[in-house]
Amino acid sequence: MPARPELTRPADAAIAAAMSRTLTALAALLQVLGDGEHTLNLVAERTDDTFVRAQADLSISTAPLRLAVLDEDDYCALRALLVFALEGSTVRSAVLIATTATEPHPRACGWTVRNGWLHPMDTAEVQQAVIPCPGVPAVRREVYDAPVLPRITDTDEEGPRG
Repeated sequence: MPARPELTRPADAAIAAAMSRTLTALAALLQVLGDGEHTLNLVAERTDDTFVRAQADLSISTAPLRLAVLDEDDYCALRALLVFALEGSTVRSAVLIATTATEPHPRACGWTVRNGWLHPMDTAEVQQAVIPCPGVPAVRREVYDAPVLPRITDTDEEGPRG
């Protein structure tokens, strides 16, 4: 049986730059999702051939401005996984699906990680990602094209240290 590849720890500077991008991406994501009850699901395939999953439930309101996180540990796990996905040296691929509670059916859109950022998935890709496993009860979700998340680059990332 072949040995599983080892994960190599990224450099501190790479992690710091990815953390900055993660905070920017999450802020942009919350803004485009807008008011409502949202579930974020992130699945990443690591370079050691394992899959890691994180999920966080959020409630967003703009009048008055409010962000409520159902479980802080879940949100921290999702944020940490997104850091490593955006950093890229230990994650081969990653997909983030956002589901918003709406009537009559929840709505879902998604992003894939490429080149250190979240890029919108089209509806066919999202539909494929949210299809439930056979025999598993699940709520049908209406899918839509994810909005583009504006990427604001940190000047340190563009320099020789980033």
